[in-house]
Amino acid sequence: MFKKRSQEKELLDGDNINQNDLFQNLRELDFINQHLGGYKITFSALDKIVQSEKTYKLVDIGSGGGDTLKRINNWRKKKSLQLLLYGVDYNPICVKYAQTVNKTEDVFFICDDYKNLFIHVSDVDIVHASLFCHHLNENELVQLLRFCATRGCTLVINDLERNPLAYYSIKLLTRLFSKSYLVKNDAPLSVLRGFKKNEWRSILHQAGAKNYSLKNKWAFRHQIIVYGTR
Repeated sequence: MFKKRSQEKELLDGDNINQNDLFQNLRELDFINQHLGGYKITFSALDKIVQSEKTYKLVDIGSGGGDTLKRINNWRKKKSLQLLLYGVDYNPICVKYAQTVNKTEDVFFICDDYKNLFIHVSDVDIVHASLFCHHLNENELVQLLRFCATRGCTLVINDLERNPLAYYSIKLLTRLFSKSYLVKNDAPLSVLRGFKKNEWRSILHQAGAKNYSLKNKWAFRHQIIVYGTR
């Protein structure tokens, strides 16, 4: 089942999820990201892009519970960097939760499809996608890459590698420690929906990406930076 990517939809992608269940899911995802080093992958990518003398607009697409933006905001404060931060998510419950997590004027949240982000935010420098791309199919990812390229945005992707050890490890950990039926179902499924490195190369080639980096990161993640022209 690891040779081909799963097409099964995650429960999180469904409609009418109970708010309390969704909030529990978002809290646990933050814990998993924190303790498995997911946020560090984003920081190391931004270190390669963000220069101290410039101001950047960064939009996190599929921003979910807003925890990634909260961590990015703390990171940029420690480094005294000028980042204007926005989150875009189509789920109003996620946006509501994100606004409670980020009680600051430094981060703005928009409830909409990411394809409409330029209606809300102009002159975007960086589009960030963490644990978002495995929700899309290959054609949608090609469209995302071209969508950013046409606006000159640098795209940062932080997502899962489809790997047997990752699958069985997260399946065991969530079975033992998770209180969320969403996490128990979706965390292992997310791994099965992830991409192999050669699949990412094919997607990047189809999109016409030229200036990019593609790296394996701990734990069973890919860090992809597609450099824009802005």
